[in-house]
Amino acid sequence: MSFLSRIMVLKSKAHFSTDGNNRPSGFGNSAFEGVRKRKSNQAKSRVVLLVASFTVVYAIIGGRLVQFATTAPDTTSSILPPDRLMASRPDIVDRNGALLATDIRTVSLFAEPNKIIDPDEAVEQLRTVLPDLDTKGTYKKLAVKTSHFAWLRRQLTPKQQNQILALGIPGIGFRPEKRRFYPGGSTAAHILGYVNIDNRGVAGMEKYIDDQGLADLAAAGMTNDQPLQPVKLSIDLRVQDIVHDAVVNAVKNFQSKGAGAAVLDVHTGEVLAMASAPDFDPNYPNEGASEGWLNRMTNGTFEMGSTFKTFTMAMAFDAGKITLRDAFDATNPIRIGGFTIKDFHGQRRVLTVPEIFQYSSNIGTAKIADIVGIDGHKEFLTRIGLLSKMQTELPEVKMPTQPRVWKKINSITISFGHGVSTTPLQTAVAGAALVNGGKLIEPTFLPRTRDQADLIAKTVVKKSTSDNVRFLLDFNGSKGSGRAARVPGYDVGSKTGTADKVVHGRYSSTLNFNTFMAVFPIDNPKYIIMTFCDEPKTGEHGGTISAYTAAPIARDIIARAAPILGIQPSFGSDNSALLVSY
Repeated sequence: MSFLSRIMVLKSKAHFSTDGNNRPSGFGNSAFEGVRKRKSNQAKSRVVLLVASFTVVYAIIGGRLVQFATTAPDTTSSILPPDRLMASRPDIVDRNGALLATDIRTVSLFAEPNKIIDPDEAVEQLRTVLPDLDTKGTYKKLAVKTSHFAWLRRQLTPKQQNQILALGIPGIGFRPEKRRFYPGGSTAAHILGYVNIDNRGVAGMEKYIDDQGLADLAAAGMTNDQPLQPVKLSIDLRVQDIVHDAVVNAVKNFQSKGAGAAVLDVHTGEVLAMASAPDFDPNYPNEGASEGWLNRMTNGTFEMGSTFKTFTMAMAFDAGKITLRDAFDATNPIRIGGFTIKDFHGQRRVLTVPEIFQYSSNIGTAKIADIVGIDGHKEFLTRIGLLSKMQTELPEVKMPTQPRVWKKINSITISFGHGVSTTPLQTAVAGAALVNGGKLIEPTFLPRTRDQADLIAKTVVKKSTSDNVRFLLDFNGSKGSGRAARVPGYDVGSKTGTADKVVHGRYSSTLNFNTFMAVFPIDNPKYIIMTFCDEPKTGEHGGTISAYTAAPIARDIIARAAPILGIQPSFGSDNSALLVSY
């Protein structure tokens, strides 16, 4: 074939022609359009496929984000995130800045079981440093090869950490933590409370701090390891130490089931000190779990005995039913509803109102309550806060108990402290209202000024009623059962209370719950002290009533704490100090 012929053949195959009407040329254009359409369709398909792929990928990512946002985080062996392990709690200090609670840095021991070569050998080595380590439990943790983390011991000492490091066990490590430390040990245990292993408040002011928002911030991951502003309490550590010593010694010396005391500022409602025994060391709270956890001052309700006669007198004064010059016949016992009301120190004669208080006459007090009436009696006790739950910062506060239906016999027995159970601190708060001019002020464990207290105070009795009650307390403190708590140089007004305890539904003739309410200085009241001694087996001079058990607790507190509180002693009729040369 000639060269020209070949050129023509190639042109024909390439669909080129100089004649627009011949058949080969038309066929070539159609083929070209087909190729172009096919390529265009392929391009569109690829774009659609690409868009679909991106849509699927972003849909998966979006779905996972929604899942992460709505699903609770996985927990492994109760492990907290590092920022929560190191989150700070605020220091707690007393009214003078003395440290009561703080955080200290520590470490906790963990293991990565998947990296442990020989669990048996690892356990044996760890027991050389931690002899009380749970052998079986630790081995089970280390033997799980699919596990990547397990706590072995929380909050080690630096010495223990160094000793374990020296063992060189593969798969063993430490995580930094913070531990709560209470320098005073059990001194203010029931006020401070304690925290759990994760440094979260469980009781006392520690729980109160968490309830104010710290726990919510921690749960939201908004806490860090930076120091926080200290929380200042109303208590005075010096006075707290005195009160704690007094109640602990009472349990020991009087062989009692429990004892307690509180010092309250009558004008501000501030709790200067409060202790209940048995107690516990908040550094090792589990060791006191059997009896020590119960704060009997705020979370235990008891029949308060004859200290309630103070409120019965105030009720009658305030209602205008009696005066200090009135008298009542206490010659014979009162028989009502199958019960006999009689006096422990019976005088068997007509007694004036001050004498009824001095001799703690049940008969005279019952007659005074009777002239007020059942409804008036219940209303008065409600007004001064003895029948409702006390409001304060401590979470551990128990609701008082009272008869479901008040009858005459109930009103009579309640008048001298049987039939209504309330907390000792609540009784002190009501007592403060009777000596501070008639203002009921909720107690607080935080600092409060007198002006701040006046804003929340409720006037519950007349000033004249308060003056009469102060007279009775002073009279009893100098001439009655309150003499057991007299401290030279300090005028103390007081009232004793010895209540028979209820055992199996009946009042026991051998077991007492003894209380004592003291106010000082009685001529210008500043502080009220409430003490109790539960089931004492002995007491001063061999007695087991309040004058020999609960009163000495108050006496010891006043003698040691009054100078610290700035109360000047006075001697002589002109209230001046006498210097005597020997």
